[in-house]
Amino acid sequence: MLDALTVAVSVAALALAAWCGFAFFRDQPTKDWHFIGMAVVTLLALAQVVVGVVQLSRGEKAEEGTTIFVAYLLGALCTVPAAGFMSLAERSRWGSATVAAGAIVLAVLEVRLHDIWTVG
Repeated sequence: MLDALTVAVSVAALALAAWCGFAFFRDQPTKDWHFIGMAVVTLLALAQVVVGVVQLSRGEKAEEGTTIFVAYLLGALCTVPAAGFMSLAERSRWGSATVAAGAIVLAVLEVRLHDIWTVG
């Protein structure tokens, strides 16, 4: 895996979490700008999926197994969009909290992806 891409996804996810956490603090629901931020984070996660699949197809292997690695990649890809859809159902400050929580989960998944790929 590309360490720089993993760091970029993690930093973007944590920035989104802080941004949506601030909206929660100010008693605001998710707004259009938040959804643009979610799209950027999701595109970075999609780029990571593409890089991971390309590396697997070139014969490289994840240290803890290909199945677990692919499952974590797909989970990381779906985390922020799922939180975004849930925030649409809850059009209050709790929608912002949901997105913030989803972004934090993505950052944790990125750490785990790095652990799965690299040699301990």
